Amino acid sequence: MNHLQLFNNIVKKKSFLCVGLDSEIDKIPTFLLKTKDPVFEFNKCIIDTTNKYAVAYKPNVAFYESNGAKGWNSLEATVRYIKENYPDIFVIADAKRGDIGNTSRMYARAFLENLPFDAITVAPYMGEDSVTPFLSVGGKWVLLLALTSNKGADDFQYHNEDGIKLFERVLSVSQKWGNINNMMYVVGATRAEMLKDIRQIVPEHFLLVPGVGAQGGTLEAVAKYGMTNKCGLLVNSSRGIIFADNTGNFAKTAGEKAREMQQEMAQYLSERNLI
Repeated sequence: MNHLQLFNNIVKKKSFLCVGLDSEIDKIPTFLLKTKDPVFEFNKCIIDTTNKYAVAYKPNVAFYESNGAKGWNSLEATVRYIKENYPDIFVIADAKRGDIGNTSRMYARAFLENLPFDAITVAPYMGEDSVTPFLSVGGKWVLLLALTSNKGADDFQYHNEDGIKLFERVLSVSQKWGNINNMMYVVGATRAEMLKDIRQIVPEHFLLVPGVGAQGGTLEAVAKYGMTNKCGLLVNSSRGIIFADNTGNFAKTAGEKAREMQQEMAQYLSERNLI
C-alpha cells in the first residue's frame, strides 16, 4: 500500500482512525477467558465492529510478547485475521525496534516478511544503518519515532544544539533514508502544538499520532495543525475504544466509540474539501 492508496482509503471511509490493539489480558471481559485464545477472540470482536470506521490497526507488540508463546500466537492470529477479512486495512506492528544492521534485518524478517504487517514502528536513535534494513523490504513502511507524548520526551527530544532540536534533526536527516511511500513519523497528540513546525520539515509524510483521548490530546488540534491536502494523518485511539466497556456489549460499544471518532474526522476532512 502506497501513500496514494492509503489516502484513497481515508477518503472512502471518511476516516483517518487507527485502532490500537493494546489488548492486555487482565483488562478483557472475563467471560472470554474461557475461550481457547482469549486475546485473539477479544481482538476479533473489536475488529469486526470497528473495521467500517478504521483505516488502520496497531497491535502493541508488548501486550502479546508479555504472554510468551501464547501471546505471539495471538498476535499472529490477529494480523492474519485482519488481512484475510479486511485486506484494505493498514496494519502496524507497534514494536519500536531499532538495533545494529544485522539484528534489524532479523526484526524486519519477523514482522514484515513472516507476518503480514504493512509497517513497523522503529526507534531511530542508532542511526541510518539500523533503519534501512526495514526500508529494504519492498512495499512496507517504517514509522520512525520523532516526538513522543510521554513525559520523558523532554529528557532528550527537545535538546537544542545550534538552534536545532533533536527531534527536528531526526525528521530532517531521516528523509534521506526513505520517502513518502515508505516512511511515516510518530508524533504524540499531546504535542499537537508542535505539528505546525513539524509540517515545515515534513510537509507530505504521513504522521501517526497517538495520545488522543486517554492521554489528553484532542483530535481537533491534531487536524488543525497536522492535516495536509492528502490528509497525512493516522490518529490512534486504543483504550478509549477497546476498553470503553467491560461487559458482554464491549464490542458494540467499541464500534460506537470508533464511529464517533470517524464522524468527527469526517467533519475535519470535509472542512479541507478532501471528501
